[in-house]
Amino acid sequence: MTMFKKWASIALVALLAFAAIAVPAGSASAETGSGKTVVTLGADLSQDQRQALLQEMGVDSNVQTINVGINDIRKYLNTGSSNGPAPSDNKAYSSARITIMDGGNGIQVKAKNVTRVTEQMYANALITAGIQDAQVYVTSPHPVTGTAALTGVMMAFEKATNKQISQDQRNVANEEMKQTSQLGQKVGGDKAADFMNQVKEEIAKQQPKSQDEVRDIVVNVGRDLNINLNNQDINNITNVMFQFSQLDNIDWSALQGQLQGLKGDLQKNFQNIIDSPEAQGFFDKLMNWIKDFFSSLFSG
Repeated sequence: MTMFKKWASIALVALLAFAAIAVPAGSASAETGSGKTVVTLGADLSQDQRQALLQEMGVDSNVQTINVGINDIRKYLNTGSSNGPAPSDNKAYSSARITIMDGGNGIQVKAKNVTRVTEQMYANALITAGIQDAQVYVTSPHPVTGTAALTGVMMAFEKATNKQISQDQRNVANEEMKQTSQLGQKVGGDKAADFMNQVKEEIAKQQPKSQDEVRDIVVNVGRDLNINLNNQDINNITNVMFQFSQLDNIDWSALQGQLQGLKGDLQKNFQNIIDSPEAQGFFDKLMNWIKDFFSSLFSG
């Protein structure tokens, strides 16, 4: 019986891993809520691609749109360099829809055809930029890294709310997503995003005054999450998180609430996957297979 429990536990772990990647994610809702909606479209999209993405986002051609090209991104981030943040092919295809929601709804992100930036990475960076209570959908007609989409979302937020995101917040949010994405290539996107989320939570709680104090937080959170950070990782993340800690227009109480909301959404999404009919059907088949396997083993 003990052996059966052991193998059943292993099988359950396998089930959870399988369900996380095999159960299809729900498509983005066409409902945009009661708030204002603004859409950003990559400047290098063809006319057919533009129309297809508008349809995918569930909006019509009358929705307020912003065209976002590579030069727009560099200008917005004030890089002043032709080598500033941009996709490797120097083309802008990433597009996004943002809808402002009532207070208390938090940041909700869905993404399609994005290869390097997870939904939680976007949400984390948007919180750093001071964006609250918004529904965001990021997409592209073909797979892209997704790093350029953040700028479009920030631009759309400003247009929808008539509020300006400070230059410091723009740059810190962009650099944060860049570092999280790079870490995600090593440890997995969700784990990297959770790591940055917890680092920011600790910064909000402890209010560190020096770069060394921020470094200690980075190291300790990495150790708690069993993430092996090399010196370059620690230095890069410490630099951007120290800049984050020095932002002078952060509402730390509200930020903690938004970060906690992200944790709740992750737990809810994971539970929805486990409770889905697809996962339950797979679980039933897996458990029947395990029972048959041990029955044949012991009867033989």
